[in-house]
Amino acid sequence: MRRFFTPVLVSALSAWGQQTRTDELETQRSQHAVIKTPETNSGAENFLRWVKDERMLQRLNYGYNGLGLKLGGLVTGGGFAFGPQYLRDDLKDGQILVNASAQISFQNYQKLNARFVMPKLLNDKAFFGVQGTYFNYPGINYYGPGPDSQKVRTNYRLENTAVDGTAGIKIQPWLRVGGGAGYLAVNTGPGNDDRFSSTDQLFPPVLVPGIDRQTNFLRYGVFGQIDYRDDQFAARQGGNYVVQYTRYNDQKFGTYSFNLLDIDLQQYIGFLNKSRVFALRAHTKLTDPLDNNFVPFYLQPVVGGPDDLRGFRAFRFSGRNSLVLNGEYRWAIFSGCDGAVFVDGGKVFNNRGQLNFKDLEGSVGFGLRFNARNRTFMRFDVGFSHEGVQVWFKFSDSFFQRPMGTADSQPIL
Repeated sequence: MRRFFTPVLVSALSAWGQQTRTDELETQRSQHAVIKTPETNSGAENFLRWVKDERMLQRLNYGYNGLGLKLGGLVTGGGFAFGPQYLRDDLKDGQILVNASAQISFQNYQKLNARFVMPKLLNDKAFFGVQGTYFNYPGINYYGPGPDSQKVRTNYRLENTAVDGTAGIKIQPWLRVGGGAGYLAVNTGPGNDDRFSSTDQLFPPVLVPGIDRQTNFLRYGVFGQIDYRDDQFAARQGGNYVVQYTRYNDQKFGTYSFNLLDIDLQQYIGFLNKSRVFALRAHTKLTDPLDNNFVPFYLQPVVGGPDDLRGFRAFRFSGRNSLVLNGEYRWAIFSGCDGAVFVDGGKVFNNRGQLNFKDLEGSVGFGLRFNARNRTFMRFDVGFSHEGVQVWFKFSDSFFQRPMGTADSQPIL
């Protein structure tokens, strides 16, 4: 009898022990599930989602009924700028665009701008616009003339008053031609940044034409544009090719008259339902002074900064001609925010025969683009080059295009 009950008792106790252990583990799992801290997003991710969900970018940029706050838009190096803006692009069912703004920075850089455009005249076959701009920038960077300038920074004051008108026709929805005319009054002087020498102290007029005296210009020109982008402000497919020719006539001395040819070619290649984009750009500015004339240094093309060579300081290179090549790979992180990696190449040169891909300065980097109403409201870029690392925070698109009509090579953004 004992031989029979002993194995049975052992088996029963073993089964009871296994069941008890199983119950304990199940109880522990249940308790752990109750007290476990739920998974949370990072602070940065929560902030970006809040910006998107609350439409903060749209509210800041467009305000109420066109009246809002304009951030940025001044010359690089001028410090954080802000001011009131009135922007309406929906008047008369899109027949009229009005934009006016006034800004000042913490470093007392100032800018006033007013623009009136009728983009759809004659049943969307013609367009007309007028723009007036005034700015006073106390300390523009200047490193010297030519591609071999040293990394020695000077600064100068640049004050401008300009009024320009533009008109043209749309031969096809993707093809526009037109012309423009305007008047430009320039004043330069010693820079106010005491950390660096004033430009006029280091560079004589023979090297930097126009440093000792300023003039005013009557300017006029023609332009053509082929634009088949899928979106004018947030292109993910298509191309935009612009050619502008502008004549600058010196109104005071007859010494600083010249021609400017500005060619800006942009191509966008979208894939994976356009959630990924290759954005490519080639941009050249070529000047041609009239006989015995000079191109004033403040109107010469510049390379370096947040819009071309992002691994170099702003306005690092200045010369009579320039060439810039940019390539970006962009991808959508979420609605309203794109990531980007980029590579830049560029140079300035004295003779048009040097318009080639030799001796280019280069930079690489990465960044973010925040979009509101299909427009890049602000962007953050980090660029790397053999001269160091540069960090840029701008309120404009990386492939920014100035209003067409009278091409301007000045560093006004």
